[in-house]
Amino acid sequence: MKHPFHEKIAAELDILTHLDHLPLPQYGSWPKATHQFDVNAINAVKTALAAQRPLLLRGDPGTGKSQLARAVATALGRLFVYEVVNAHTESQDLLWRFDAVGRLAEAQALQGSNYSEEERQKHLATQRYVSPGPLWWALCWETAYDTYQNSQYQLNLPEKPAKWCTKNGSVLLIDEIDKANAELPNGLLEVLGNNAIAVPWLKTSIGGRNDLPPLVIITTNEERELPAAFIRRCLVLNLALPTDDDEFIAVLVERGQLHYGDYCSQVVRQQAAEQLLKDRKLAQDRGVVTLPGQAEYLDILRALSVLGADEQGQIDLLNSIQSFALRKYPVMHAH
Repeated sequence: MKHPFHEKIAAELDILTHLDHLPLPQYGSWPKATHQFDVNAINAVKTALAAQRPLLLRGDPGTGKSQLARAVATALGRLFVYEVVNAHTESQDLLWRFDAVGRLAEAQALQGSNYSEEERQKHLATQRYVSPGPLWWALCWETAYDTYQNSQYQLNLPEKPAKWCTKNGSVLLIDEIDKANAELPNGLLEVLGNNAIAVPWLKTSIGGRNDLPPLVIITTNEERELPAAFIRRCLVLNLALPTDDDEFIAVLVERGQLHYGDYCSQVVRQQAAEQLLKDRKLAQDRGVVTLPGQAEYLDILRALSVLGADEQGQIDLLNSIQSFALRKYPVMHAH
């Protein structure tokens, strides 16, 4: 017996199989970019789609974890919904937010007014103070949009791709989940397992076994250990730069070509990668935990592409400006 989403998933797996690099248009605050897919990432995404499990991305900042989610959504024509977690984010915030303060203020304002009791109850209906969270948008756009339109407490409205409809599915990015305490990932276990949420104010459930589940991609920078029960529910992909020096430089030069090949020559990209490797080793020797990586490398290429008119000019500038981008640890002063 075929899985109800067999044909949809099969078509998406075929698309993923043939991906190499993909231009990404601007999306909200996300700038234009180009994403380079590798075999491990494609296989991990394909497995997550087939197994209907969240994909947890581990790795240093700047290794393309967040961009992978956006690139997959773009490649598959899925709705892209994201939430950047912070220390104050709770699991409930990913489902919905309720403006209890706003409702109380309006209730006080309506006291002594000329409104009838029926009119006051209509103004204070709980549905008017609910704002759908990212997981709700990813599970069911229609009910989230209806709630959004009828609520005075409106926080966000994801941008839909052209010609997108619900049957195309969604990708949900939960970014930097390690910023929150353990209650957040633990609070998502049941929701992600059931592919559904219960919304008390609407007296109904959203999502379920008959709906195409979102592809959930979660990132961590390893600032805090995640609960073991949560990790067991996820597939895990480690996005790390190579440990071999030659491979490390080769990967960076290739990615530099993808982003700034029209502005920085092979020689410039090579020298910038070699300089980054030296600074990483120096940082390691000094006990620095967060090492400069791909993000800093691309920053310096971007700067060189603007500041240096030609290859030699960029090479001359590299030594002058690399300390701003590549050496972010305190300078050790001699006594």
